[in-house]
Amino acid sequence: MPVMTDEEADALDELLTQTTPQLTKIPGVFARQRALLSALDEVTANYIITKAEAFHKTPSEIIGELVREKIAVSM
Repeated sequence: MPVMTDEEADALDELLTQTTPQLTKIPGVFARQRALLSALDEVTANYIITKAEAFHKTPSEIIGELVREKIAVSM
C-alpha cells in the first residue's frame, strides 16, 4: 500500500468525516472468518480461535498451517 502525503490524508479524512460510506453486500474479513468457523464443530472452532489469539494470527492462517502440516506428514 502506498504511503499517503499529508495533503492526501487530510483530503481522505475530510471526505470520510463529511460523507457516509456506502455499504455493499460483499462480506468483510470478520464475516468470512465467522462463516468459516461456523462450519466447524464447537470444540474445533474454540481450539482454532484460541491458537489464533495466542499466536496473533487469523483463524484462516491457523487452519492453513494445520493443513500444510498434515500434507507434509503424509508425503
